[in-house]
Amino acid sequence: MTSFKKTQIRSLPKIGQKVTADTLYWRKLNFPVTVKEFGPIDYIDVMPIEPYFIAVSSAAKVQIYNPITHQVHKHFTRFKEAAYGASIRSDGKLVIAGCDEGDVKLFDIGSKSLLRIFKGHKGPVHRCKFTADNVHVVSFSDDKSVAVWDLPSETEIIKFSEHSDYVRAGCVSSISSDLVLSGSFDHTVKLYDTRSPTGSTISVDHGSPVESVLMYPSNSIFVSVGGTELRVWDMLAGGRLLARVSQHHKTITCLHLASDGKRLVTGGLDRHAKIYDVQSYQVVHTLDFPSPVLSLGITPDDFTVVAGMANGLISMQHRQTQAEARALNPKQSLREQKKSQTAYRFRLNADFRSVNASFNPATDIEVATRTDPNFGSRYDMFLRKFQYSKALDTVLTKYIRKKKPAITIGVMQELIRRNGLKTALAGRDDSSLSTILTFLARNINDPSQTSIMIQVANTLLELYESSSLTPQSEKLFVQLQEHVNREVEYVKHLMEIEGMLHILLASTTTQIRKDHPTIVQSSPRNAMLPSAAAAANATMIYNVG
Repeated sequence: MTSFKKTQIRSLPKIGQKVTADTLYWRKLNFPVTVKEFGPIDYIDVMPIEPYFIAVSSAAKVQIYNPITHQVHKHFTRFKEAAYGASIRSDGKLVIAGCDEGDVKLFDIGSKSLLRIFKGHKGPVHRCKFTADNVHVVSFSDDKSVAVWDLPSETEIIKFSEHSDYVRAGCVSSISSDLVLSGSFDHTVKLYDTRSPTGSTISVDHGSPVESVLMYPSNSIFVSVGGTELRVWDMLAGGRLLARVSQHHKTITCLHLASDGKRLVTGGLDRHAKIYDVQSYQVVHTLDFPSPVLSLGITPDDFTVVAGMANGLISMQHRQTQAEARALNPKQSLREQKKSQTAYRFRLNADFRSVNASFNPATDIEVATRTDPNFGSRYDMFLRKFQYSKALDTVLTKYIRKKKPAITIGVMQELIRRNGLKTALAGRDDSSLSTILTFLARNINDPSQTSIMIQVANTLLELYESSSLTPQSEKLFVQLQEHVNREVEYVKHLMEIEGMLHILLASTTTQIRKDHPTIVQSSPRNAMLPSAAAAANATMIYNVG
C-alpha cells in the first residue's frame, strides 16, 4: 500500500513591485505630518547642520520650521510681495531670500533682524544662494541676469546677462566659491566662473524651460530638469550629455540629493517624487503626494523628507525608529525576538558522557527533527479518511478563503480528481451553500482558476437545480450568473479586438511583401485568448431562480 500524498497547492507568483533594499529603506518613512500655508510652497531649504531647521518660502513670508515639533521656529515678513528661494547659510546663522520687488534680503535667524538689502535687479529674484566661503551671495533673477554680491560691503561684484529669458534655477558649488550654475526658461544651462568676467565657461541646451539645476559635490557632474526630462552633464568634458531620463509624465519642478549623494530625488507636477540611483539613473523608489510637488527638502541623515506642494501643503515625513517600529507592529517584533533566541536543534549523543573524551562532531551530535509522518493539514487528514465534506469545510473558513484562496481551490481540484466533489457539495444547508457561492463569485473571473470554478459551479447546479432554495441562495446564484455573463461579454469584446488586429497584421504583411518581394514573412497565427475557452464553457451554467 502506497503512502498518502499530501494535497498539492498550486501557488502562482504574485505580480507586484520588486522589493529591494531601497524599497525597504524608503518605506520606513512614517505617515506624513502636513501643515497648510496660504500660498504655493515655492522653495524649501534644509539647514545643513543640526537641528536641521527647514526654511519654507511661501506667499509674502519666510518661515523656519522645527522638523521635530513641526512648529514655526522663526518667521520673516519684511516683504511687500511674494518671497522666493529662501536659503540658509552653512553655519545656520543667516538666511537670504529673493522677492518680487527685485531685492535680495539678508536676515539674522537668531534676532530676526534685517541685515542687508541687495538692490540692482530689475525683475523678481526667484533663487539666491550663499557661496562656499559664506561671504558672497549669488542671485538669479527674471531680468535674465545672474549677480554675485559681497556681504560685508553690500555691493555687486559681478553680473552675468547671457540668458535670453527668465532665470528661475540656480545653484553654487559646495567646494568652490567661484563656480555658479544657472538654468533659464530659454532652455539653456550655463556654468560661470566668477574669476572670468567674460562670460560662461560651459553652456548646454536642455531642450525645454529649465526648472531646477544641481551640482554634485565633486564638481564633475551637474544635473538639470525641465519638462518631463532629467539630464546629466559632464562638467569636466565641457558639458557632454551623460544621461537623459524621463520618468515623470508632467513637468519636473525640483531636485535634491539624498543618502550622502548616492541617490537623486526629483519632484514633479504629477504628484510623485522619484528616487534614482546616481550610478545607473534607474528609479529605485517612488514617493506619492496628494498635490503637485513644487519643492523638496531632505535632511543630511535622510531622517526627514519635506515636500512643498502647489495647494500650500507642507508634508513632513520622519524615518521610523526601531522603538516606533516595535510599537506599531508588536507581533513582528515578537517574531524577531523568537528568531533571535537560540534554537536547540542539536543534542549530544548519549554515548558522549565524559568531558575529557575526544569530541567528534560527525558522530557525537544528532540533529533533533520535528518531522512526523502522521503530521499534516486538517484537510489532508479528512481526505485520508475519505470525509470529503469535512475536508471542504476545513478550507472554507473565513481566513483561508479570503487570505489563502489557493488552498481552497487546491482542495476543490483534489476532490475533482477523486470524483468526490458531488459528495462534498451534497446535503449543504443554506449557510454553507452561501459561503461556497460567495467564494465562486469572487474567484470565477480569475483566468488561472476559471476551469476549476466552472466545474464546481456546474456540480452545484446539477445538485440543487431541482431542490427548493431559500431567497438568499437564489440571489447568490443570480449574482454568480451575472459575473459569468459579464466575463463572457469581456471575452467577446477581446475577440473582436483580436479580429481587428488580425486584419491589420494581414494588411501590413501584404504591403511588406509588395515592397520587398524577396523577403518572405509569415504572419503569426494568434491562438484564442486564454480565457475565451473558459468563458465559453462558463455559458454551461444554467439560469437558476
